[in-house]
Amino acid sequence: MWNLDRTSKTPLYHQIASDLEQRIARGEYPPGTLLPSERKLAGQLNVNRSTIVQAYDELRASGLVESSQGSGTKVITHKWGIVPKITPNWKQYAEGGAFLPNLPAIRRIREALRQSSAQPLIDFASGELSADLFVGEQLQQVLREQPFDEPLGYDDPQGFLPLRESLVAFLERGLGIRTTASSMLITSGSQQSLYLITQCLLSPGDAVAIEDPSYSYSLPMFQSAGLRLFRLPVDRSGIRPQDIVPLYKQHRIRMIFVNPNFQNPTGSVLAPERRRELLDIAAELGIPIVEDDPFTLTASSGSPPPTLKSLDTAGNVLYVGSLSKIAASGLRIGWLLAPQTIVQRLTDARQQMDFGLSSLPQWAAQHLLADGRMDRQLARLRGELARKKAALTEALSRHMGELLSFEPPAGGLTLWCRMERPADEARLLDEAIRHGVVFTPGSVYGSERRYVRLSFARPTLAEIPHGVERLLAAWQALEQA
Repeated sequence: MWNLDRTSKTPLYHQIASDLEQRIARGEYPPGTLLPSERKLAGQLNVNRSTIVQAYDELRASGLVESSQGSGTKVITHKWGIVPKITPNWKQYAEGGAFLPNLPAIRRIREALRQSSAQPLIDFASGELSADLFVGEQLQQVLREQPFDEPLGYDDPQGFLPLRESLVAFLERGLGIRTTASSMLITSGSQQSLYLITQCLLSPGDAVAIEDPSYSYSLPMFQSAGLRLFRLPVDRSGIRPQDIVPLYKQHRIRMIFVNPNFQNPTGSVLAPERRRELLDIAAELGIPIVEDDPFTLTASSGSPPPTLKSLDTAGNVLYVGSLSKIAASGLRIGWLLAPQTIVQRLTDARQQMDFGLSSLPQWAAQHLLADGRMDRQLARLRGELARKKAALTEALSRHMGELLSFEPPAGGLTLWCRMERPADEARLLDEAIRHGVVFTPGSVYGSERRYVRLSFARPTLAEIPHGVERLLAAWQALEQA
């Protein structure tokens, strides 16, 4: 974090130079590190570029950095008394390892959101609820009414037993899924469940099928595990299960990853006849299905569509869910339903990672579920999400009807929009950030470069129309450039 004192008599360039000198001395910027460009750092600190030029001039005069045409400004390799003579090549380490970094567009979005505290961006990118939709008030009530007297040592790595038992009842009541506490592993969210599956149940070189477009495509964990990804195109009725057969014959598909209800990012729902066909094909070929299901309980109205797990009679479906999209992402409570042999295998791996989740959020989540508070939360959540979705679709139709087309989903947190006039999505994202709004380019999900994903969950109702106006202004600025 930068702490510039704009009221100080010390010039800003000197404050910046002093801050950078301290970071270099502490090893935060090791020898050889490329410092931010003058333009980028000026934008981050909201100062003139000339201020950064002066700061870098001062560092060069001190012998701490060196600049060269076309290569930028770097921390010098050796500086007696400031850094050790021999320092590890941290850049090489950072670029090594088997676990790949996030996609560039994802990193760009997160960097922009992290640096927007002075002038907050309207966030159409995050697949997260806004703070007013979290269960904060209910949690405070639980903490007032229920004394926390659980042991603070390591808990069962499979998860807090009362929480698993409450989830068993919650899933049967809300989704018709019948399971047992012994067939459930509590995780720190859906992504940890997916990580455990890819690391423990699959091997490098294995072929897996994922939807196209798909949130799974945006997760480098699949490539980090050395898996070969084969795509199943998604239309308004979901994937076509028959597409699995030739993939299996040619590549010996080991696992199928699907998000059948309010699919991320398209919002599609797998048609009933395709649902049955998918289960039949997977059972016939002996291929496990991983059902990632964060959104079923966000259905706008009526009964939610059935999950694959609730229809599975062959025991082929590994079911992944969480409280992130319906209660609070910060609780970090997810679950994985699987045969007990798989639960035992993943529990063993999970114990090697972190010895199990913290007991406090598990205890709190158990009380939210057991006392009926989650049922009331879901009723409130659906109503608020419906209002936000209506506000976004109305604003888009009014301001950008000729630029974006979309079909409002019956649940979930996002709109999947097709660009009716081609635009360079990377440049559009940069222009949008300059105009104070952020979205997710469709290519992040493996799609062709003519789509954008807009989330209506994170912004407030009041922010949504302003966000659309900013997005339109960014688009117009790009076309006029």
